[in-house]
Amino acid sequence: MITGATSGFGEATARLFAKNGWRLILTGRRKDRLERLQNELGGADIVHYCCFNISDRQAVENAFQSLPESFSNIDVLLNNAGLALGLDPADESNLDDWEQMVDTNIKGLMYCTRTMLPKMKQRGQGYIINIGSVAGNWPYPGGNVYCATKAFVRQFSLAIRADLLGSGIRVTNIEPGNAETEFSTVRFNNDEQRAENVYQNTKALTADDIAETVYWLVNTPTHVNVTTMEIMPTEQSTGALAVYRRDK
Repeated sequence: MITGATSGFGEATARLFAKNGWRLILTGRRKDRLERLQNELGGADIVHYCCFNISDRQAVENAFQSLPESFSNIDVLLNNAGLALGLDPADESNLDDWEQMVDTNIKGLMYCTRTMLPKMKQRGQGYIINIGSVAGNWPYPGGNVYCATKAFVRQFSLAIRADLLGSGIRVTNIEPGNAETEFSTVRFNNDEQRAENVYQNTKALTADDIAETVYWLVNTPTHVNVTTMEIMPTEQSTGALAVYRRDK
């Protein structure tokens, strides 16, 4: 099951897993894209899709409870749905944007995980892979609430891993750095030029890079649990701590 499957990491992962014979449950808000993926990746026998807003708790629960029997035993849950909105300093940020990031990046992940876990635990197997971000470890100006939501993903992943010790369920938090997807286009409210500037003159990660990482993780032996993976492009690194210097 892949949340946020209509673009970026989610779509790339869906395509890779379908290519390798997996049956998929894809979720997202854009029904036309979900239908297109279903048709392209093998039809309704191979791909089942659920169109809903992940921040709607009741919609999440309804989608999980109404899965066809042939899709009901989920081996892997990829909590991929998420977004960043804006890059303004905290005192100028839009509170609606803050709430939407919390609703999607935190609450949506919580709803899907909590709804799925009992059945995985009953079966004694399963794999939950969460898409976090280096922003959860390395804050930056304008990141404010987005960075905080990804710090939540990191700690939530570690905490449920502790809860699930001995259950046979694996949990991994993948933390990508600079990746060229629709992420910046959404962040800057469809300002294509501003989004392109994020990746100008540098080699960023691609959606396929993260999809390949997810596929590798799923195919590691079941006694192996990679807890956290921070993945940056070679042309990105952490920087020095900022120091404010007063004018003389």
